[in-house]
Amino acid sequence: MTAPPTTAAPGHTPDAGARGALADQVYAELKARMHDFRLVPGDRFSEPEVGRQLGVSRTPVREALLRLRNEGLLEVESKTGWFVRPIDFARLDQLYDLRVILERASIERIVAMPALPAGLEALKTIWLVPAAERLVDGRAVGQLDEAFHATLVRATGNDEAARVHHDVTERIRIVRRLDFTRADRIEATYTEHGKILRQIIQRKAESAQSLLQAHIEQSKAEVRKITLATLHEARQRAQSA
Repeated sequence: MTAPPTTAAPGHTPDAGARGALADQVYAELKARMHDFRLVPGDRFSEPEVGRQLGVSRTPVREALLRLRNEGLLEVESKTGWFVRPIDFARLDQLYDLRVILERASIERIVAMPALPAGLEALKTIWLVPAAERLVDGRAVGQLDEAFHATLVRATGNDEAARVHHDVTERIRIVRRLDFTRADRIEATYTEHGKILRQIIQRKAESAQSLLQAHIEQSKAEVRKITLATLHEARQRAQSA
């Protein structure tokens, strides 16, 4: 578990900057617990309970909880306190669809450029490598996967599109990261990214777009199955404990 945030000295009132830093740490810790399914949909807790666990006052806890509620991860009821919201797969489907729209448009713009963006060279060194040189660590591959898709959008030079794409990535990360917990999905990611990248380099926009859309759709389907299985396992562990 992440180390608890540093508390202020007794009798000392932290300034706004210190409170903000504590809120950031509480936010990161609670989000990590949800990502790791140590907090699962339906789990309930109170602000004082979180404060005691992490050794912080109520103010940074509340700030962190409100941020997580704004992201759609938590909800609060007046009588029962805070709880982890059920995973809304319909909402996640919409976010995945938005990714497809943004990334297809990005590929079209990249292929139309007089010279391919320099960022694609870095992607080639990661994804167009022999099978023996591929990474097998799921967390590392997941981070590289995010960077692959983000690079395609940033390469267009449209900062607003990149901002929206980053926000979408943040909102689906809680389930998307599970796509890299299986060896076959890691292998598929390398294979599919390589095919997409080759088509972009050859300036075959329609082919690259079709491959990318199929890649994202398959990932979405696999993530749904893995998420449901992981939730079932987490609930069984909780019941056993």
